[in-house]
Amino acid sequence: MKTNLSQLLRTLPLVMLGTAIYAFGLQYFVIPNQLMEGGVTGVGILLNYALGWPLSITTLVLNIPLYFLGWKVLGRSHIGYTIFGSVSLSVFLALMEKLISSGWMEPFRTSNDYILAVLYAGVTLGSGLGIVFRYGGTTGGVDIIARIATKKKGWSMGQVILVSDIIVIGLSLLYIPKEKVLYTLVAVFIASKLIDFIQEGAYAAKAFSVVTDHGEEMGKLINETMDRGVTLYPARGAYSGKQKEVVYCVVARHEIRQLKTIVRSIDPLAFIIITDVHEVLGEGFKEE
Repeated sequence: MKTNLSQLLRTLPLVMLGTAIYAFGLQYFVIPNQLMEGGVTGVGILLNYALGWPLSITTLVLNIPLYFLGWKVLGRSHIGYTIFGSVSLSVFLALMEKLISSGWMEPFRTSNDYILAVLYAGVTLGSGLGIVFRYGGTTGGVDIIARIATKKKGWSMGQVILVSDIIVIGLSLLYIPKEKVLYTLVAVFIASKLIDFIQEGAYAAKAFSVVTDHGEEMGKLINETMDRGVTLYPARGAYSGKQKEVVYCVVARHEIRQLKTIVRSIDPLAFIIITDVHEVLGEGFKEE
């Protein structure tokens, strides 16, 4: 019980931070320049452009049917984070609507430098959503569908959101100029890359697979020098028929050069394969 409570106290403020950044991107960069967004939020933006309805209300109302889908597929805990995230988003959207209408915040409007608006829109939207997803929340809407696709199909959330955003933004051609739609697609692409980077790239490590004749010696030196675990696999060269060993080790990015130096100092002829690892759980890395 204490563990669950401490986890909530750590994650919920971060989900709120993500929704605040996302709401800021929408109200400060997207809406003032008549850009678009995908999913349910995009529908809310279109209603704002067409009818003047506040985005803070429409996003919350449109999300309600998706809560039931998320409850059934993702479970109670995940939908709880979703409801918290979407309500938090609506609160921050309403707060920024109030700040703008009262003159306390002047949004970024431009008539000739849309690239600047697009770049910052993509960065703020992607950063906000990436933080929300990283800590188990969603802002509702297509985020729920994306999390279901990730759970069932293994697709990345950034990819799912990118596809759904393109569909919704394509429909917006009926309401806004095509130039704005094309600018929006750039912002969405930037946002999708940042979502995936924040979820995975920030924790990226490197996996070394080293084919060598000196596995025991190499593994011992890595243990002693770097305090990293090493796994040894027996191997046999297909051409030479000689018995070799594969030294497998995962290290942080800043340790790559040190491990290369160790390997080359023991076996200058070692065959080294280095691959990306986006998430590592266990001693010396992230714990769950």
